[in-house]
Amino acid sequence: MIRAYHVAKRYGDVHALRDVTVKLAKGEFCYVTGPSGAGKTTLLKMLYGSTQPTEGKLLVGGIDVARLSRRRLPYLRRNIGIVFQDFKLIDSRTVGENVGLALEVLGSSRDLINRRVSAVLNIVGLPGRGSDYPPTLSGGEQQRVAVARAIVNDPSILLADEPTGNLDGAMAIEVMEILRAINLRGTTVMVATHDTGLMNRFPYRKLRFEAGRLVES
Repeated sequence: MIRAYHVAKRYGDVHALRDVTVKLAKGEFCYVTGPSGAGKTTLLKMLYGSTQPTEGKLLVGGIDVARLSRRRLPYLRRNIGIVFQDFKLIDSRTVGENVGLALEVLGSSRDLINRRVSAVLNIVGLPGRGSDYPPTLSGGEQQRVAVARAIVNDPSILLADEPTGNLDGAMAIEVMEILRAINLRGTTVMVATHDTGLMNRFPYRKLRFEAGRLVES
């Protein structure tokens, strides 16, 4: 599903990633961990096409991200769901409108959007909350909405960048339980985190980075 061969990323003289070679199988769950500045976010950005490798080959679902044209970028992202630490919800839109936004962009029918939004809100434990607005929700509930938005188009890969970083312990566990349930449905899940407590509670494969190098897999 994800294959990196000697991938490197430089920003001028700064090496964000160095000679990374790793493979993730379809349906796998793994953590990307390491100290701040280790290269975790850079790797995730490359996986969804926000930036490209300086060297090496990076295959995501068979697509070579290093050679991806901007015209084909939407095709890549159609198969990838993304969850951010700061939610990135639109406060002026309802929960349902936030979740259904990706399907709107794809030109899906209103009936399909309504059905998919209802289904994923059930998955994340927010049934009947589609008409609420994000500011009325707790932090944990907002992150659930962000997860629902990421999976509404049934992506094959889910990337989560510090998804529990702004949540307390109980809410963080709830979000991790949801991510685990999504993985059990067959989605490949990659979570960038430095929370050792969560990684111990939910033990999965770890990709540990230090100074841009993969030091543990």
